[in-house]
Amino acid sequence: MSPNAAADDRPEIYRALARIRDATGLPLTFGGEVGSGRQVKLSQIAGPNTGALRGVSLEYGRGLGGKAVAQRRPLVVDDYVRSPGISHDYDHIIMAEGLRAMVAVPVVVTRTVRGVLYGALRSSMPLGDRVVQAVVESARELEQGLAVRDEVTRRLAWLDRYDATDCNRPHWELVREAYAELRILTQSVDDPVLRGRVRAVCETLSAVTGRSAPRENVPALSARELDVLACVALGWTNHQIAEDLGITTETVKSYLRSTMRKLVARSRMEAVVTARRFGLLP
Repeated sequence: MSPNAAADDRPEIYRALARIRDATGLPLTFGGEVGSGRQVKLSQIAGPNTGALRGVSLEYGRGLGGKAVAQRRPLVVDDYVRSPGISHDYDHIIMAEGLRAMVAVPVVVTRTVRGVLYGALRSSMPLGDRVVQAVVESARELEQGLAVRDEVTRRLAWLDRYDATDCNRPHWELVREAYAELRILTQSVDDPVLRGRVRAVCETLSAVTGRSAPRENVPALSARELDVLACVALGWTNHQIAEDLGITTETVKSYLRSTMRKLVARSRMEAVVTARRFGLLP
């Protein structure tokens, strides 16, 4: 099953459309997912509308969005119904909504077109480079967000196949690696449900090795301190940790100092061992 087979991209698409509308002042932004038959199904709309667009399926290569999917690049028209560069299968829908100038940008994740974002005016005029670039940048941000979500989902599915209570399994170090990378990836996940699931899995994994200390005696580490310590447990250098967490090496050192102080540890690895004993790391 592909990473997006069970996922619903529509909430992320809508958030991207809302950001485009806020940033550009366009009266209407809309879009939708690309299905297995490479059809675009318009399902998400931000802005006042007549409802003519909702639920419409666009064939591959047809209309502005279908052509953007086929060519995998942004396309712009100053007047949709008069443009010679696209098919006019959907003119009746566009006219019913009163749209004229329009941009369509495909959303491509790991070489697969997952969706299309549109921005539109109800007048015939050039959209302008700033507006078009804003739509393109939002599509690129959406691509990155979907790629992160796919990776988180893939790792959660991988973890589900293993018994987290058996610390002697040969794949345990891989589980610890997945744990650390999940903590890093989760920072870029917008979906609150998925983010909550990741946190719950991380808590379950980290509690597996905590057997000796009562819960009230467990030191309180911040989320960022745990992020850094999870990376230290994998043998990463301060520079590697800083790059993956998007912070400076000095900040990494600061987190490590505070973590070691809380755990009463004299070295990085002693901090890791102590954290595992308390059930703070897997």
